[in-house]
Amino acid sequence: MANWCSNVVWFEADETTMQKIKEMFLQMTEKETETDCGQLPPFIADDGDWFFNIRWEAEDVLYYDTKWSPNTEIVRQIADYYKVRFTQDYEELGCLVFGRATYTNGVLTDTCLDSEDFEAYETDNETGYYLFEGETYESDYEIHETLLERKIANGI
Repeated sequence: MANWCSNVVWFEADETTMQKIKEMFLQMTEKETETDCGQLPPFIADDGDWFFNIRWEAEDVLYYDTKWSPNTEIVRQIADYYKVRFTQDYEELGCLVFGRATYTNGVLTDTCLDSEDFEAYETDNETGYYLFEGETYESDYEIHETLLERKIANGI
C-alpha cells in the first residue's frame, strides 16, 4: 500500500491557457471517477507517476495526490506542453518528503528538506508539542515551512 504524497500546483499562464489546463484536469478527474484509477494527460507516456484525487479547490490551484513522492517531472512535461511556468508544493511526511519545485524559463528548481532538517526540532512527549529554536509549536508544519523557506532563500 502506497503512502500518499499531497501536491499543490500553481500554473502561471494566460487565461485561455489556464482554462485549457483546467479542462484537461477536469476530464482526468471524470475519468478517474469512472475507472477508479490514477490518471495522466493524454500526451504523457505512462510511467506510473499518476495523478489521484484530482481537484481544483481554488480558482487556479490544482490539488492532487501521488504515490510516495511528487511527480514533478510529469508536471514539468505538462508545463512544457502548454508553455507555462509552475510552482509545486508537496509533502509526504511518513517518508520525510517536504519541498517545493519551481519551473521558470525552462529551469526546474526543486528544494526539499533532508533528514538533517527533520532532526532540527524535537517532540515534547508529555505535551505532544514541537520544540524548535527555543519556541513551542502545536504543529510541525510551521517548522517545515520555516526550514524550507530558509533553504530556498539561501539557494540550497
